[in-house]
Amino acid sequence: MGKLHERIDARLRSFVEAQHVFFVATAPLAADGRVNVSPKGVDGSFVVVDEHTVAYLDLTASGAETIAHLRENGRITLMFCAFDGPPNIVRLHGRGRVVTIYDDEYASWAPRFSERRGARAVIVVDVERVSDSCGYGVPLLDYVGERDLLPQFMDRKGTEGQAEYRRRKNRTSIDGLPAFDDDPVPAGPAAG
Repeated sequence: MGKLHERIDARLRSFVEAQHVFFVATAPLAADGRVNVSPKGVDGSFVVVDEHTVAYLDLTASGAETIAHLRENGRITLMFCAFDGPPNIVRLHGRGRVVTIYDDEYASWAPRFSERRGARAVIVVDVERVSDSCGYGVPLLDYVGERDLLPQFMDRKGTEGQAEYRRRKNRTSIDGLPAFDDDPVPAGPAAG
């Protein structure tokens, strides 16, 4: 049976912070737009800020649907499932905003995360609805360890390589919405 909570209390905070993976869901306003669900879970990339605010480090990756949807309408849901221990599912519904690596505010958010290689933004969520439910249908899974592949891959690219990757893969969403188009375009050789 599902239960609504007024805030992210100590028990819920402990639960969400202990999960190795969570899922982010967003959608565009268009009726024919695609709903997006993304797994997240690089260790050190999620924080509970207070009883009504959470944030996660958004790493450079092959898509930027969450950013596109948040910039269009702000709607977001984060879901945490217990894959070990007592069954539970926690959903945090709210309004999200994007703080890019180019925003002045980024400098105050970045130190909250122990893993920052490949960062393109922080997603800050003002949580409006907190619920949990039984999770009886979620299987038991063993946590084996972290995959340090994405941070290492982006680290090897370096700052300009990451920006070029984002310019190629993150400028628009799969539905054609503006997404991560914040990277400056390098100046070309002077015409002469």
